[in-house]
Amino acid sequence: MKDCIIIFQKNAELGKVKTRLARSIGNKEAFDAYQRLVNYTHKVASKNPAQKILFFSNFLEQDLSKYPEGYRFELQSGNDLGEKMKNAFDQLFKEKFDRILIIGTDCAELTPELLSEAFDILDTQEVVIGPAHDGGYYLIGMKRFIPGLFEGIPWSTAEVSSLSMNYLERNFISYSKLPTLFDVDFEEDWERFKDKI
Repeated sequence: MKDCIIIFQKNAELGKVKTRLARSIGNKEAFDAYQRLVNYTHKVASKNPAQKILFFSNFLEQDLSKYPEGYRFELQSGNDLGEKMKNAFDQLFKEKFDRILIIGTDCAELTPELLSEAFDILDTQEVVIGPAHDGGYYLIGMKRFIPGLFEGIPWSTAEVSSLSMNYLERNFISYSKLPTLFDVDFEEDWERFKDKI
């Protein structure tokens, strides 16, 4: 099996990351929180043997040596989150990867075991979704390119995961869910997890 984990990561710029969190704790603390979440995500992902491909939001960072060995680096392309994810999946399925997961850097509850479980699910299902408590998802994976999953979804709303699952059910595409986890978006989220990562 040729497996791949896509990591979607915003470039770390003060005042431009974790903006909802920054409203209550300030830009500097939100920036530091973001850096810790990013580091945690890479620590978790690096324990999985799949190829890791980090897609930056705006530009390729100059110093890539801080990332784990074996990473590949790309730039997101598209107008909104859905189009950017769709383009990333399309590109990598064309490179003949068999099972592809995508994660962000917002989930402090992600574990290496969950990533392994997601790949295992793709042995028997076409799609795997890790729903987040805010209505989005912290992970989605598939074993064939399904562009419709990224079309017509109101991104950054509480309907993202439910509408995605509705699409799969309407189109008779098999899927399984991982446990529902928390993303870190607000101060109460960060307070819950900051001592654990």
